[in-house]
Amino acid sequence: MKKIATLITALFLLVSCDETFDINRDPDLLPAGQAYATILPAGIAGVVGAQGSYYAIVGGFWSQFWTQNTTSNQYKDVDQYSIGTNDYQEGWRATYDALNDIKVVKAKALAEGNWNYFLIATVLEVQASQVLADLYDDIPYAESNNPAILQPKFNTGKEAYDLMIADLKLALSKNLSASVGDTPAKDDFIFNGDMKKWTKYGNTLLLKLHLRLTEVNPALAESGIKALINSGAQFLDVDASMHNFEDADSKSNPLFESDRRQLNTTLNLKASTTMYSYLDLNDDPRIAKYYEDGGTPAGKANNQGDFLNNATGLSTVILAPTTPAYLISAEESYFLQAEALTRYYGGAGAKAAYDLGVTANLKKYSLTPGTLLNAGGSYEFPSTGTNAEKIEAIITQKWIASFPGNGYESFIEQNRTGYPIASTTIPQSSEDYVPGHFAVSVRSVIGKNFPKRIVLPNIVKSRNPNAPALKAITLPVWWDVN
Repeated sequence: MKKIATLITALFLLVSCDETFDINRDPDLLPAGQAYATILPAGIAGVVGAQGSYYAIVGGFWSQFWTQNTTSNQYKDVDQYSIGTNDYQEGWRATYDALNDIKVVKAKALAEGNWNYFLIATVLEVQASQVLADLYDDIPYAESNNPAILQPKFNTGKEAYDLMIADLKLALSKNLSASVGDTPAKDDFIFNGDMKKWTKYGNTLLLKLHLRLTEVNPALAESGIKALINSGAQFLDVDASMHNFEDADSKSNPLFESDRRQLNTTLNLKASTTMYSYLDLNDDPRIAKYYEDGGTPAGKANNQGDFLNNATGLSTVILAPTTPAYLISAEESYFLQAEALTRYYGGAGAKAAYDLGVTANLKKYSLTPGTLLNAGGSYEFPSTGTNAEKIEAIITQKWIASFPGNGYESFIEQNRTGYPIASTTIPQSSEDYVPGHFAVSVRSVIGKNFPKRIVLPNIVKSRNPNAPALKAITLPVWWDVN
């Protein structure tokens, strides 16, 4: 996985052919007017590179999109839940390297009153920090990336959430029409300087943070979500993504680059029975877009973690070099809205948002819902069902739509909501196995348990005395009270 560090550096090549771009220059020494356009692209590429490679690989295994091939060894540690302090260190390092660039932009924008760049930098900081907090729990936030603090204190997961929510609210409160100085444009890989979309992104991220609190602090979740929706806030109806990838060495989608091009193999990731069986059961046309031979007699999945069974002919996961890397997709936004409307507004509008989410994801593969969403269809929204049934439908569709690069999000959501249902007693080899239910890895090293977090890497524990004590991979993060 060390090769992925090369990928993240290489992503900077996508920024520009402009000779003024140099990620090694001290931003404090740059001529006026050049700092934003120089540093922001590096920050975006860094976040996308880390989340779209390191955490996408882990998330895809733990969301049971794929399992380790029976003739390969690359990811056996992940598939059997044996990630330790020396594994995946570069994901943490790369994210904080990116945050360094982002916080330079944020500080400069705040000092100058450039509310456009201030909003962009704040949203990116929270995007990166949210993923870290949900995977590791305690993280440096308030004191991170401060050159005067070499050993930043760790904020608890709850503290980090409080700070992220406050930071987003502050940035969203600024009058963008009064922004001073440079205007973002091509240096903004996400929206090309469209600040209306950045505002929607910020609102959507704020909605997500509050929904994470539904189990641990229902009152705060409800008040925060109602305040946001009742204010007339608009949410993403387009993808927040980096999409300028090429089918070329070190310039392609991070997941494709890290798993396919840099490892020079297509053999590692094979269809997991969990996702494959669910799509097959429901005649979901995405099965042929996710897996080679998906949905045909030649299609074949393997039980999660059963990489020592000598099975052959397994369906390979389909990855493409130019697929965008999604920070928050339009469909995730719709599913977030559907859940909020289900929980706090009596379900009014939830079906419409849910249908939009399913349709948006299918459209990415040039597919349409057909009869899936119709009355009696496999994915009909349970409008007359209980709230639990509605939320299960929403989260299940979010799980499907997170394939392939956002599995860390569906893993996090499974921990929060319990959906898809996780079974610790029925193996996938049993005729009683229910398609789509999460199954404990056949080669689990933690017994009949599922992972709940990633352990802090050694680069943190060995260098920062403020790092908290190591916690077991089976210990839930602070908001996970299921």
